[in-house]
Amino acid sequence: MSSTTLRGNGVVPGIGIGPVVRPGARTAPPEHEDPVTPEAGAEQFSAAAGIVADRLAARAQRASGASAEVLMATSSLARDRGLAALVQQRLTAGQGPSGATAGAIEELSAMFAAAGGLMAERVTDLRDVRDRIVAELLGLPEPGIPTPDGPAVLCADDLAPADTAGLDPAVIVAIATSLGGATSHTAIIARQLGIPCVVAIDGLDDVREGAAVLVDGSRGELVVDPDPAMAAERTAAATAAGRAAASWLGPGATRDGHGVDILANVQDGPGARRAAETPVQGVGLFRTELCFLDRDVEPTVDQQAAIYAEVLAAMGDRKVVVRTLDAGSDKPVSFATIKDEPNPALGVRGMRLGLRDEGLMDRQLDAIALAAKEASGPVWVMAPMVATEDEAQWFAEKVRVRDLVPGVMIEIPSAALLADRILRHVDFVSIGTNDLSQYAFAADRMAPSLARLTDPWQPALLALIQRVADAGRAAGKPVGVCGEAAADPQLGCVLVGLGVSSLSAAATAAPLVGATLAGVTLDACRAAAQAALDAASPDEARRAAAEQLT
Repeated sequence: MSSTTLRGNGVVPGIGIGPVVRPGARTAPPEHEDPVTPEAGAEQFSAAAGIVADRLAARAQRASGASAEVLMATSSLARDRGLAALVQQRLTAGQGPSGATAGAIEELSAMFAAAGGLMAERVTDLRDVRDRIVAELLGLPEPGIPTPDGPAVLCADDLAPADTAGLDPAVIVAIATSLGGATSHTAIIARQLGIPCVVAIDGLDDVREGAAVLVDGSRGELVVDPDPAMAAERTAAATAAGRAAASWLGPGATRDGHGVDILANVQDGPGARRAAETPVQGVGLFRTELCFLDRDVEPTVDQQAAIYAEVLAAMGDRKVVVRTLDAGSDKPVSFATIKDEPNPALGVRGMRLGLRDEGLMDRQLDAIALAAKEASGPVWVMAPMVATEDEAQWFAEKVRVRDLVPGVMIEIPSAALLADRILRHVDFVSIGTNDLSQYAFAADRMAPSLARLTDPWQPALLALIQRVADAGRAAGKPVGVCGEAAADPQLGCVLVGLGVSSLSAAATAAPLVGATLAGVTLDACRAAAQAALDAASPDEARRAAAEQLT
């Protein structure tokens, strides 16, 4: 039988081979439910939603990094007061509990989808919550991913965070979806778990369950009925890359000795301790807001300092870059986020919360400074969602007065365009490619039809990165990348060729990035960067860069 190759967006490199498995059918509410009073129905819904929320929160406690983040955020959806109010309205109108739940969540999903941006990303999460609550109301098993007898490839339209975060990489050897993008929840969690993953695959729905497939996360391909010789060749190459990553001991550098800091993204003490077991040179992104997703009240300065000190202690004498609260939009923090914004992705999020409530920013910086007093290594602090030069100056003055090193994130195009002026006030910048891509292309990063625009290999995005890197070089100040682009080994080489001085990614991805850099020269990185900049499309950029790096 001849092979068929389907193409998508490769987001986690590696090879996975096995039969296709798909998520089981979700439970639909029955057409006819036994009548209950609105009061009894509300009690049933509240109990079922509470059980679902508690299960998801418990999984979040056992997880770490991005997995814990999205599980806790999904748990909060099950407890959402707006959802409960919509269910109550439908119960009062005479619907049964499961029908009211399904209808209310569809209504809420339509509102999220219409809002666009990061709110639209939550629709998959909402529908997963719907299916779990409905199953609980009907007394049925919790829906989820099947457990195959042997290694298998999971194929789906999209995956809910609760399902993706619980995958066993020894059983699910690859993931392929027809929806999603490079910064979707599925991609982020798969990268943390080290599972090869390709998203936005056209024609995936036609691949039958049980079919033998090969997923190539490096090339962005799914091959149905792969030729055994081709499969063996690609598997050998992936195995060799895995061995190189496992043997990489750092520090980061190209083959000819050009130094590049290879750093890890973390969200808490346990994650930092796991990262410290790898050869990374420190933490390039400590996502502080993820420590507080389940907090209704702002922690005190001492409470915050204790949390931050855990991460600093775990990294010993290695550098830690702390990001101030990036709350808002898809990361609601009860004590900080503004409720019911019409477009939260373009609203008061990140540092804008500190500009609105200066005390919130001051207390966090006081806590970071308090924790830094006991730290053995350097502590740098950066603010997210900085848009203007005067915002950078305002933040830098607050950081310096506390004897810390100030920086900002470049994730808004205006900041990239004025990077030279922003760097007059701060000591470093770090590029968040996820948001920079979304804002630069005016494209919802979760919209499958727009995945080609938010592809981190887009030449226009690379041109913005080069502009920032040039500004950093002229100012003699470091420029890092801490978005998901830094986890792509070949793209990491291109970023270094553009002038980026550090790459921060999930701790599981960092060794392969370091090992790949160690195999190429700085001149090859620069040639690959120029070839990618000159390309007309992301696919052409990948191919052109690969030719320069081999």
